[in-house]
Amino acid sequence: MSIEKLNQEAVDLLKQLIAIPSFSREEQGTAQAILTFLQGRGIPATRKVNNVWARNRYYDPAKPTLLLNSHHDTVRPDKQYTLDPFHPVVEDGKLYGLGSNDAGGCLVALLATFLYFYEKKDLKYNIVIAASAEEEISGAGGIELLIPELGNIDCAIVGEPTLMEMAVAEKGLLVLDCVVEGKAGHAARSEGENAIYKAIQDIQWFSNYQFPEVSALLGPVKMSVTMINAGIQHNMVPALCNFTVDIRLNECYTHEAILEIIRSHVTCKVTPRSTRLRSTAIAPDHPLVTAGKGLGLKSFGSATLSDKALMPFPALKIGPGDSARSHTANEFIFLEEIKTGIATYVSLLEKMV
Repeated sequence: MSIEKLNQEAVDLLKQLIAIPSFSREEQGTAQAILTFLQGRGIPATRKVNNVWARNRYYDPAKPTLLLNSHHDTVRPDKQYTLDPFHPVVEDGKLYGLGSNDAGGCLVALLATFLYFYEKKDLKYNIVIAASAEEEISGAGGIELLIPELGNIDCAIVGEPTLMEMAVAEKGLLVLDCVVEGKAGHAARSEGENAIYKAIQDIQWFSNYQFPEVSALLGPVKMSVTMINAGIQHNMVPALCNFTVDIRLNECYTHEAILEIIRSHVTCKVTPRSTRLRSTAIAPDHPLVTAGKGLGLKSFGSATLSDKALMPFPALKIGPGDSARSHTANEFIFLEEIKTGIATYVSLLEKMV
């Protein structure tokens, strides 16, 4: 099948997906649409909850396997939308709609790439396509649920909008819930122990501390206090203060090492919500990266998180669209970006398989 025909099918599918609400954990409609798309082309695709996957026709368990993955869930539309987020509209070469850029364009481009290779014999790699759910919330019902079903995976391409540049490293995420205890008292008298004042000291530490190890690709570890809650009444000294810290890790630190350093410096009780979302990097001499370099693709370290963080095998994040458009009002992707994305994915895999 030609790139032109694949591109048209990809755009038509993306328009269909945009028209179906697919918020995280509510992706039933788009999962069915993707399953129907593949099965309608004679491909025995499988669905697990809201995840859909398939293997190339001549899959051989003795060969290494390359996974093509992107997600079909979306965030909820920004309140500043002036267009209907579920009505795909093409204007000036742009396809507008919720999820068009993040990550619908990547997903349909990868599906088109899978179709391009599906019938080919004597490939060096098996190719598996996986359209996953719950990426936007890093949910346990997405790629993490699906990976055990896929068999042995040697490496992956993760479709996220990167302007078709190679994200060879990605920051991890650690979210901390912090609790400071004080003692209640009447605000009119010198009573109690103000939990807010105690929390300020720890918050200042989070604001000012610099982790010494800086990554050449990902830069420093970044900590941000993003939420705070304290007090139940204006005339009562608060006995508790809760705050949340968002930490973006480089590959120089594990979650455990970060926690050890933090707990040695602060007085609050620190509880991580999860230690699943690790910083990841793919070796600069990995065949996927080498193939991309051969096509003249640029590489960079990504500050944004993806399902790459949940993959226990090397993965390269790359896709059409621009991360700066993700989660914005009147989200769009250029039609030309989808076409270029398909052509680039195909060229990248031809150097591999």
